Amino acid sequence: MLKILLRKQMAEIFRAYLYNAKKNTARSKASTILMFLLFGALMAFLAVGMFGVLSFTLSSMIDAGFAWFYFALMGLIALLLGAFGAIFSTYTGLYLAKDNDLLLAMPISTHAIMASRLLSVYLMGLMYSAVVTIPAVVIYFFHVPFTVSRLVCALLWVLLVSLIVMVLSCLLGYAVARLSLKIKRKSLVTTVLALVGIGLYYFLYFKAIDLVQDMLVNVAVYGEKIKGAAYGLYLFGQSAAGDWLALAIVAAVVLAACILTWLVLQRSFLKVATATGAVARNKYTEKTARVRSASSALLKKELGRFTSSSNYMLNCGLGVLLMVLAGTMLLIKGQALVPVLTMLLANRPGAAAALACAVACMAVAANDMAAPSVALEGKNLWIAKSLPVSGWQVLRAKLDLQLLLTVFPTLFLCLCLAVTLPLSAAERVFVFLLPLIFMVFSACLGLFMGLQNPNLHWTNEIYPIKQSMAVTVALLGGWAYALALGGVYVWVGWKLGAVIYLGIFSIATLIVAALLYLWLRKRGCAAFEAL
Repeated sequence: MLKILLRKQMAEIFRAYLYNAKKNTARSKASTILMFLLFGALMAFLAVGMFGVLSFTLSSMIDAGFAWFYFALMGLIALLLGAFGAIFSTYTGLYLAKDNDLLLAMPISTHAIMASRLLSVYLMGLMYSAVVTIPAVVIYFFHVPFTVSRLVCALLWVLLVSLIVMVLSCLLGYAVARLSLKIKRKSLVTTVLALVGIGLYYFLYFKAIDLVQDMLVNVAVYGEKIKGAAYGLYLFGQSAAGDWLALAIVAAVVLAACILTWLVLQRSFLKVATATGAVARNKYTEKTARVRSASSALLKKELGRFTSSSNYMLNCGLGVLLMVLAGTMLLIKGQALVPVLTMLLANRPGAAAALACAVACMAVAANDMAAPSVALEGKNLWIAKSLPVSGWQVLRAKLDLQLLLTVFPTLFLCLCLAVTLPLSAAERVFVFLLPLIFMVFSACLGLFMGLQNPNLHWTNEIYPIKQSMAVTVALLGGWAYALALGGVYVWVGWKLGAVIYLGIFSIATLIVAALLYLWLRKRGCAAFEAL
């Protein structure tokens, strides 16, 4: 039974490799094999191209006699990657799996269910941590004489790291599972956490470069400080470097943590797995409903759809955050940028205005809410078509959502560009005008593409959001427009002057946007009604 349950768990984890949710069919054997080969190639790239290079960079610590420090650093990276890589599979696979009620109702031992799910968590953690630990071990043996004792210690260290990852994943997964049962607006919280995680990643990435360089230069100083202040970390690294006593101590602690995790899991599994997720009830207060117009009600519906999906917000609304961050950075660091631009573009007068418009348009293109909006109706399309409203009112609400969420961040970014860069009065007008015209063009283009061949039979919303032709054309087409706007000016457009050049682009963009808008008003409504 344990083998069957484990096979089921792994099939759920790699469901995308076995099942085509876009077509609602099982993948062919050739397609499945190809997917796994691509996945293996990705993991190999991470192991060799990223963490292999990092291990090689840190390997001077081994030559300096601080092999334990080398393994401690690589081990901490493996724990971080493994724990956060497996946390969400732990959250959904161990505690809040969708088949909890079904399995618990069957004549299957609870211990067998727990063991199969814990093994799947362990295997996922091993997969992520081994991407770091195995290259570390391989590089290590390029710098020390090979002995069987060192090999056994290093391999056992790889195993111990994966067990620590499993314990951490269970703890973090439990915390996420309990927290998710109490949160009402999960999508908004997920979106905020994802954005914070992305920000922390880039912050730590750039800080880590300086830190690693500093450690390599002062390895002896840092090594002695860590050995004195965090002796457990010293033992953790020393256990991989052939010290059997350190390995025995670390193994005893890790095994005790695993046993404790199993005992705690026995007590908490049923409570979490059978939780209903009920939250405190709000006290009913009688209120008078405010009458809304059809357009306002439809816009509220579209906004509710957008804010209820973290995938939708992160993939189609990232431009909102990008424009605010870019504008803020310009206000803080913009004065240092001006001399550099002046020097680089000294022989291209007016290039600052063209590049400012290109940057603003590229940020605007990252907002493409309208492109997947028709396909996201999915099986509920009949509801929108059955309402006592016209097809144009439905489509207009989808356009208005993108325009409403984009216009204020666009104005903020344009204001920051106009204030920071040395532009003439006419150039400042176009820095505002052209991105706003492009914003309308981008929304109309996205909705136009979304009506051409929408996929209404998806089983996962990620497909219309990330893998549809409409989103691809809207996003990449917008970026191509921005690159052409700036690139052509730097190449030959500067001969016309910034004002004339930007005026031509503005008029051309406005004409195409108007044609797309007229198409949506007439043929677009007919296409929507025919779906």
